[in-house]
Amino acid sequence: MELRVLGPLEVRHAGASVPLGGPRQRAVLAALLLRANELVTAQYLTEVVWETPPASPESNLRTYVAGLRQRLPQAGADASRLVTDAGGYLFRVLPGELDLETFSELIDRARQAQDEAAFGRAAECYQEALRLWRGTPLDGLPLGPRLWAELALLEERHLSAVEQHVTTRLALGEHDGVIAELRRLVLQYPLRENLWTRLMRGLCGAGRPAEALKAFQDARRVLRDELGTEPGGELQDLHRRILRQEAVTSPPAPPAAPATVPKQLPSDVRGFAARAAELARLDAILSGTSGHATAVPVCVLSGTAGVGKTALAVHWAHRVADRFPDGQLYVNLRGFDPTGATMSRAEAVRGFLDALAVPPDRIPAGLEAQIGLYRSLAAGRRMLVLLDNARDIEQVRPLLPGTPGSLVLVTSRNHLTGLVAAEGAHPVTLDLLTVDGAREMLASRLGAARIDGEPEAVDEIIESCARLPLALAVAGARADTHPAFPLGALARELRDVRAGLDVFAIGDAATDVRAVLSWSYRTLSPAAARLFRLLGLHPGPDTAAPAAASLAGLPSHRVRPLLAELARAHLVVEHAPGRYTFHDLLRSYSAELAAELDPEPDRRAAVRRVLDHYLHIARDACRLLDPHREMLAVEPAESGVDCEPLADRAGARHWLAAEHSVLLATIARAAGEGFDARAWRLAWILVDHFDYGGRYHDLAVTQLTALEAARRLGDRRAQAYAQRGLGGAYAQLGPLAKAEAHYRLALGLFGELDDTVGQAFVHLGLGRVLARQARYAEARDQAEQAFELNRAALNRTGQARALNGVGWYEAQLGNYRKALVHCQKALLLQRALADRRGEANTLHSLGYAHQHLGSHRQAVACYREARELFAGLGDRYNVADTLRYLGDAHDAAGDAGAAGDAWRQALEIFVEIGHPDAERIRVRLGRLRARKVGFGAGPAFSPAPARRVRVRPVPLPRRTVR
Repeated sequence: MELRVLGPLEVRHAGASVPLGGPRQRAVLAALLLRANELVTAQYLTEVVWETPPASPESNLRTYVAGLRQRLPQAGADASRLVTDAGGYLFRVLPGELDLETFSELIDRARQAQDEAAFGRAAECYQEALRLWRGTPLDGLPLGPRLWAELALLEERHLSAVEQHVTTRLALGEHDGVIAELRRLVLQYPLRENLWTRLMRGLCGAGRPAEALKAFQDARRVLRDELGTEPGGELQDLHRRILRQEAVTSPPAPPAAPATVPKQLPSDVRGFAARAAELARLDAILSGTSGHATAVPVCVLSGTAGVGKTALAVHWAHRVADRFPDGQLYVNLRGFDPTGATMSRAEAVRGFLDALAVPPDRIPAGLEAQIGLYRSLAAGRRMLVLLDNARDIEQVRPLLPGTPGSLVLVTSRNHLTGLVAAEGAHPVTLDLLTVDGAREMLASRLGAARIDGEPEAVDEIIESCARLPLALAVAGARADTHPAFPLGALARELRDVRAGLDVFAIGDAATDVRAVLSWSYRTLSPAAARLFRLLGLHPGPDTAAPAAASLAGLPSHRVRPLLAELARAHLVVEHAPGRYTFHDLLRSYSAELAAELDPEPDRRAAVRRVLDHYLHIARDACRLLDPHREMLAVEPAESGVDCEPLADRAGARHWLAAEHSVLLATIARAAGEGFDARAWRLAWILVDHFDYGGRYHDLAVTQLTALEAARRLGDRRAQAYAQRGLGGAYAQLGPLAKAEAHYRLALGLFGELDDTVGQAFVHLGLGRVLARQARYAEARDQAEQAFELNRAALNRTGQARALNGVGWYEAQLGNYRKALVHCQKALLLQRALADRRGEANTLHSLGYAHQHLGSHRQAVACYREARELFAGLGDRYNVADTLRYLGDAHDAAGDAGAAGDAWRQALEIFVEIGHPDAERIRVRLGRLRARKVGFGAGPAFSPAPARRVRVRPVPLPRRTVR
């Protein structure tokens, strides 16, 4: 039986097409095949088959399913293939029957061949996969909106395969053969910059640089006309290289990450009221987007601070979330943060890639490439993207999807007229509430009876609050917490407060709100009022209770009730369990109060305490994650600092993830306010956190800050560490020459300091840079120098990790027996030192060497032990990765049952953590099932030859150079 969905739906048997019944029945089969071997609910099928469902769709569905069962014997299949379950329906598909499944397996094989630099094999797999496409998937079927996004994503996968096929052919030197295809593609998809890049590479490879330059001008014109932007960094760099007559290579692109459905909207606003006209305007914009097939609709909500832009945007987003089945992305760009901690473009894009479950090892190093990956993942999806608190158009533009289907909602205090002009954005301006709107807002919080009972007092409160939603929310909170107080008394209290704050009243609603805030502030207990003032000194963007306790110099158990008091007064918001933040106006107001009421030495002491809190807890967290990592000596924490140790590795990982943005802001604040010693030490402590998390831009930025701080201090050791950190950052980001330069400077500084261990780590870093250029012999020499220096310094941990590095480089050179010798020596040392992470990494390296020597039993033993160690460390990715290799070793040894068990365990973990390697495991399991039922023969995985391997210029696994 042949099941075809990559084109018009078709089922074939013995060379003939099988009749499938009417359009609705065919649509049911199509939906089941798109989710083959999965249970599909009746509700899902209803949404697929009908735009407007009939009165009893379940009865119709049962009829269609029965009709399909009757036709299965004509297709050479048993009727039991279509299963009815209490939860829905399932269609069983065997390996090789469904073209979509075959397409996915071929793409996976092609990507794996690309990873191994086997471009000929990759090109063949891509070509075979593309032959399966017969047109638009499920063309001609009456499908409901539930499938539109899935089909658009399927089309995006097809286009990605076309692009990768072209890439592999370019890598094979087939430049003339792909130019015509690329010219057709850029005409069809003119906004995809990577297609223009490939066309330029193909023309250069064919000896036609003048045409390549002309193609750049064409791309530039299209991007300017359609998007109002210049070409991205990769296109610009290629253009410059052609002008300089430099060689242009055609590297393969990395495989794309799989789709996921983010749900990032903040909680809806309790008691949201008024703004009916603005909501109707947004509804109308959404309804009118279908006519703009080539544009991404953008709405800009603008207005003064505190006017309720975020509340309106979040409320409306929740109302229409079901219109965007591929998810909702949200980011607070902090464009007007009083501390100046505006979110960078790189941080925002990286946050979206994290939300879309792109693993760190699949995220490109360069910002422009990351933007391109984000837009590729957004292509063909229906997503709502909420960009909150934007400062200017430059913050927004990288976050705009490049293809239609999604909607972008931006909030800003600025009108962002450039976005309106260049992107055709729809402006929606929020003014102060009308008197009726303000009354409606208060009624939603206090009840209509209370509002109607004292209309004059309500009018006075509204006038005092200048009809500003933020001020009304604070006033409403005050009245809500004192339900027995007459509103007239509250109005008089507010009037008295305003009279004492005339110095702040300059006729602007944004400044008059200070009167309302001061009213709420004056109701606080003295301890809560002091904490509110000190929170304005926190680096932001949010704070946990222990950090707030350190600011105040109080125990955490005394600070938590104070934070609760602030939350009740609506002066802070507990936006996540145990984490507090507040509006920019509130932050500004609290900082002003601190400057007015708290002496400068007290403010400096509070900042020192919170810096010490983050410095010591970060050091504790990183030590828990890797006890053998070199740790800097730090001064004891100031009195009053909350330094309660973290419980375990899981707690350390959770703390670092939760505090990531705060730690970045803390390093910048420390350097900006003269705490240079704390700034560079915290930056160095977090090096591995940034590196292992793939946050190389953060690593570079923090190490640059550390280097400037170290130079101001005149501290040569601090400069050496910062130069080493920059070398590691640029080894990932590029250019590699810059990485090598920083490493060389670090090497000289550590030499001046006679720090042999520091020099040893730099040599390992230099080896990493060389390995990225496929200079494995030189990389091995660097690892050997690292070993000798560590031996001279009696640093046994460093010796072991250097030996593992030497072994890995030997393996890359095909010297597997030499690799075994070095890795076995490393293992003995690591076991003696109880270096569990190093031991796990080395066991994995040993398994790799044994596997390539054909010693499958030894490989299995090494992988099993590595898996157990990684599990003890809580490293789920490496547990799954080791299980994958374990399955390969079992399969090569002929033990299909054990291979299947290992791969299934790996698949379960990869699926849970959202890693794209899950697809590779599915392919292995599919081939294993096919062999069991007689569909094909041969191992599910074929290891590389034992004697020789292809030397590949790819990044090394981190385990080998640590």
